[in-house]
Amino acid sequence: MAILMDESTARTPPVDLGGAHQGAALIADKIGIVFPARGPVVHEAEITGDDRMVWTSRGRLKGIRALEDISFSLRQGDRLAIVGRNGSGKTTLLQVLAGILSPVSGQLTTTGRVTSLININLGIQPEATGHRNITLRGLAAGYSHKAIEAKRAEIMEFSELGEFLDLPLEAYSSGMRMRLTFSIATAFEPEILILDEWLSAGDVSFKKKATGRMREFVSKAGILVLASHSRKLIQDNCDTAIWLDNGRIREFGPAEQVVNAYEADQKQTKDDPGTLAGAA
Repeated sequence: MAILMDESTARTPPVDLGGAHQGAALIADKIGIVFPARGPVVHEAEITGDDRMVWTSRGRLKGIRALEDISFSLRQGDRLAIVGRNGSGKTTLLQVLAGILSPVSGQLTTTGRVTSLININLGIQPEATGHRNITLRGLAAGYSHKAIEAKRAEIMEFSELGEFLDLPLEAYSSGMRMRLTFSIATAFEPEILILDEWLSAGDVSFKKKATGRMREFVSKAGILVLASHSRKLIQDNCDTAIWLDNGRIREFGPAEQVVNAYEADQKQTKDDPGTLAGAA
């Protein structure tokens, strides 16, 4: 995905802590993202009030500002929730923190390996066997062959796929594929964990096992960043929160306080006949 770049963009390469994440850190300093506009969009009077739109001097739409001036600092043990309406920039921010998108302005500094579960199918090849995909997914996440082999037996056992691991993923059902990708994604101890909602997999019996594994996986993270619409999930896992509104931080503080403020605003919006509740 293309983004509009700015000369002030800077990204500090992550520092590998070698599995001991006592010093894990994630620092965002005035992060900004602008997605380029596609096609000739001319300045229209009825849309001039939305300051997320970036215009050229000739009145043509240059891009859409998805994030602006995002700053926060997380250290070992921090658990951050991100809340906001659909379209507020939550997923874009997660993608920046995970290294999928580079900020067009500002700086992101990470200390420790970032594990992202935004898309657990990333790096998976349908024509390759289950065993080969264990290797590919591990390598894509930045782990060595030695580290992957040390986890292979655990992944095999937890996935319950047996001899199917010798077959290409094209032969798997969707449930079997989810079991494998979930088992791989949660096998390695995370230093900085990026989550978009909670992750689960499989049928009822496997989901119960997966829930327990997910709780253990999250508890081992040096730093957790979780985007969610679930109050309970945030209460159970996060101590601080950011409320994103139109790509900006509207409030940052204790999770309970921020979630209460966000939900109160959402209720007021729904009760106000002059607004569009739930707009993406």
